[in-house]
Amino acid sequence: MAETGRALPRPAGETPMVTSCDRRIAVKCLRLPTADRPISRITLDLGPDRDSTPGTWAALTTEEARELARRLLAQAALADADAETLRASAAPGSPVRSGSLPSAPPSPPAPGSPAV
Repeated sequence: MAETGRALPRPAGETPMVTSCDRRIAVKCLRLPTADRPISRITLDLGPDRDSTPGTWAALTTEEARELARRLLAQAALADADAETLRASAAPGSPVRSGSLPSAPPSPPAPGSPAV
């Protein structure tokens, strides 16, 4: 009988994150047993949103998960900087207006992928 994949335990105290729009995001490590060696993937489960529209999920290699984390952190830094610039440029007492975020610089291709 073949063993099915199983999620590895989460770090202590880790629960799914709930976004401001009420979407649950769970990050787990999934181990898939194979004959020659086990395969591990980092899973990102985007649960249903407020209106119960089904979510989606992705299974990433450790390298892909690190690249996703790098891109998320870069975009968060840009958003923080943009918000700070808007706050600093707003006249006292005037509302802060929202603007578009600058584009992130392109990331280098993943190792082993063909150059474009």
